[in-house]
Amino acid sequence: MHHFDYRDGELFCEDVPVRVIAEEVGTPFYLYSHATLSHHFRVFDGAFAEIPHLTCFAVKACSNLAVLHLFGSLGGGADIVSGGELFRALKAGIPAERIVYSGVGKTEAEMKYAVKSGILSFNVESEEELLTLDRVAGECGGRAPVSLRVNPDVDPRTHAYISTGLAKNKFGISTGPALELYRRAAELANIEIAGVSCHIGSQLTEIEPFVEALGKLRIFIESLAADGIAVRYLDIGGGLGIRYGDEEPPPPAEYAAAVAAGLEGLDCTLILEPGRVLTGNAGILVTRVLYTKDGPEKKFIIVDAGMNDLARPSLYDAFHAIDPVSGKDRPRVKADVVGPICETGDFLARDQMVPESAGGDLLAVMSAGAYGFSMSSNYNSRPRAAEVMVEKDGFKVIRRRETFADLIRGEAVP
Repeated sequence: MHHFDYRDGELFCEDVPVRVIAEEVGTPFYLYSHATLSHHFRVFDGAFAEIPHLTCFAVKACSNLAVLHLFGSLGGGADIVSGGELFRALKAGIPAERIVYSGVGKTEAEMKYAVKSGILSFNVESEEELLTLDRVAGECGGRAPVSLRVNPDVDPRTHAYISTGLAKNKFGISTGPALELYRRAAELANIEIAGVSCHIGSQLTEIEPFVEALGKLRIFIESLAADGIAVRYLDIGGGLGIRYGDEEPPPPAEYAAAVAAGLEGLDCTLILEPGRVLTGNAGILVTRVLYTKDGPEKKFIIVDAGMNDLARPSLYDAFHAIDPVSGKDRPRVKADVVGPICETGDFLARDQMVPESAGGDLLAVMSAGAYGFSMSSNYNSRPRAAEVMVEKDGFKVIRRRETFADLIRGEAVP
């Protein structure tokens, strides 16, 4: 469900014509719906209302301060994977006690920052990381709350690049070594065992992998209890998928019911790390057609947004629907929608039925609210796009478009 719809053939975001925003802000730009973000958070979080839980938004999905502040104001926390994301979450007003820190490569400086900030938990992914954190916490004069990330070796049935719960993936610790590491953690002076963590992948469209992973986690927690190790939190990560095209992911209520059944009898507060499911369909990328070109084998529609603005199609061969900003029912043609980047891999759509277009037309790349701007770059020395949020009949630029001067900020000629 989202608040992007057509009225008299014109695409609106809530009560604002997208064309009007493009005329004022320029293109390309990311556009988010405040109503959709709020609705998605409330639906997801509300599905777990009968279970003690904390919904920690995966900051990597969409890290703008305005988005983080909105989720924090609704009672949400943050799942972070870097010191920069911790800085963002705190600046957005999310309390440190609602922040969990994931990721395999935390530096000592990042650990110190998080320990001193008083975050809820570190999701630790290796023995060396645990020992480093113990030392760093001691140097800070505190204790670090820890959940070891357990790798349950479950196939999430998603793209290989976003699968994280298989034994061959770099994430987490397999159950046998994890049990031994918990025993060691219990003896470390500067470590406090807080919980158990797990995340098996992203853009999952089936319930079964979640259920399988939860079953293994339950057995693992029971093994810890038998060793006298109690945990307060069970962090099951995120990964619930969205509809980009013809996918049919389970709704949050169905997901929550399956999780609740798997948790029955466990005395743990649940931590959830949704990302894409909250923001994916709450944002679009608006781009303007520059030129069209008929090649010997296919048609090209050349736009002013490229792979540096939206990496998912080039990186994952991901599908994003492309719709017209004006003229809902215009004919569709099979074409590649490509950007200005000097790479053959620079495309937003490939061999896709897209609106027939001419120079100057505006196109909306749908379902771009997750891993869109947050993965963008300055490749080819292109300033990053603006970000805009609509609320009802008004809109605000929540990140201004970068300038050429921004591109060289911090550089110097010796």
